[in-house]
Amino acid sequence: ETNTLPFHPFEIQQGDILRMEKEHQVLKEQLKEAQEKYNQLQSRSSEEISALKELLKKSVEETEVSKNELDWLHQDLEIKVKKWQQEKKENQDNLKALRNTAKKHTDTNDRYLKTIDEKEKQYNVYLNTYLETSNKLANEKVKLEELIKKSQDDCQECVKRAVKAEISVLKNWKETEVCKLNGIAANAEANLKMLKSLSSSASAAPKLKSQMDSWEIFISNVKKQLEKVEAEYEEKIQTVKNGARNCLTKTETVDLPSP
Repeated sequence: ETNTLPFHPFEIQQGDILRMEKEHQVLKEQLKEAQEKYNQLQSRSSEEISALKELLKKSVEETEVSKNELDWLHQDLEIKVKKWQQEKKENQDNLKALRNTAKKHTDTNDRYLKTIDEKEKQYNVYLNTYLETSNKLANEKVKLEELIKKSQDDCQECVKRAVKAEISVLKNWKETEVCKLNGIAANAEANLKMLKSLSSSASAAPKLKSQMDSWEIFISNVKKQLEKVEAEYEEKIQTVKNGARNCLTKTETVDLPSP
């Protein structure tokens, strides 16, 4: 199987790395805005200081300003300068914090990249091992399939020989039973023929009539049993040809008592 979660287990929750990258991007944007704001404040401070200096120079050149007004201007200028210095310090502190945060995220990103490289190397080792094992198993599978096919062919050949042997046994049993019943029927027909010859005289005919009837019934029963044996053995032979098993049993025959 192939791991489709490339950042696992480097994320506590899915999307941690992507979220960290987005935060890193946001911090970059904030850093850029802070730098722009700092440059604007610096430019504005420079412009205002220049304007105040020009105003001071103009006031001195044009007229002598009263001390109170001059003190007020100096105080106002000091307040503004302190305010600008405070803003500059805050911006510098924010810039330093943002740089530290950016450095922290950069170090974390570098550590993750290093870990990912190590995992990729480990994955390549596992992949090569898997491919080698897979090829080996594929070769063994081909050998086993060939062995199975050979075994199946041998099995089919054995089945054919077994079916042929069972059919041969059933035919032998059938011929034996048929021969036995045909012999019984032939003897009975000979006896019946002899009785018919003896019954040619009028005096012996009534006495032999019941015996001839018994022999005729006996011959009829033998022929019925002969047909039954032939039919059952043929059915078993056909069943074996159709693939049935455990059909190698003799057909039970009833010993008919001769008259």
